Amino acid sequence: MSSTEINNALNLFSPVGLEDLDAIRFMNRVDTKFIFPVYKLNTLLERLSMSYKILEIGEVRAFPYHSKYLDSEGLFFYNQHVTGKLSRHKVRYRKYLATGNSFLEIKKRSNKNRTIKWRIESDFEIDNLNDNGLIFVKKHIADIGDNLQTVLSNKFTRITLAGLESSERVTLDFNISFSTIKSDSIELQYLAIAELKSDGYPGKSEFTRIVRDLGIRATGFSKYCIGTALLKDIPRKNILKPKLLLLKKIENEYLKSYCS
Repeated sequence: MSSTEINNALNLFSPVGLEDLDAIRFMNRVDTKFIFPVYKLNTLLERLSMSYKILEIGEVRAFPYHSKYLDSEGLFFYNQHVTGKLSRHKVRYRKYLATGNSFLEIKKRSNKNRTIKWRIESDFEIDNLNDNGLIFVKKHIADIGDNLQTVLSNKFTRITLAGLESSERVTLDFNISFSTIKSDSIELQYLAIAELKSDGYPGKSEFTRIVRDLGIRATGFSKYCIGTALLKDIPRKNILKPKLLLLKKIENEYLKSYCS
């Protein structure tokens, strides 16, 4: 998939500005994720262009992101997720490279399967929590100690869409890579991740209809947990084995398409 092909597909969309997305920012929402080989991204974008607008900032429509995930020495948040805890959290620094803005963010998955997000502006270059960050985290996560530190870095490119007639957002991530503080790294150039963000369950969403037509199915997927499992020798990795096997299947499908 070439950058020219992506740009041609992106140019099919009508633009929307960042300020116009505020009404559907959904800091309390239902998330539905889909993973698929990146070669399907062009076709997906072409099909979506009739029903969605695209975020454009300064004539740019695909934006680089950089995240740094924080966790305890015992990987408290990672273990919350892989053991199936219904109410769980992630803590990260995220830098939006197109605007230069950076935030300390908390994502909570509630026991009602809703995603709730809080954030404060923060310096992206620090690797642990300063006093303001610690106060912010403890305000929302009562059962965490003081020793959170950066354990994983993640970079990707994101396209953001907004429904023309539906109150929903779609993000499409690709160019995905992970690295640890020890400089171990891995690139998942074969992978694309789509996420549908809506106030309630999407039902007859045009997005879900199109991805179904393309053979793309919804599946839970955590960048933090998968990146950690791929790069670290950690307990409970076998719990993620079905997701890791799915990644291998997607990689093989991508390679088959690339070589044909």
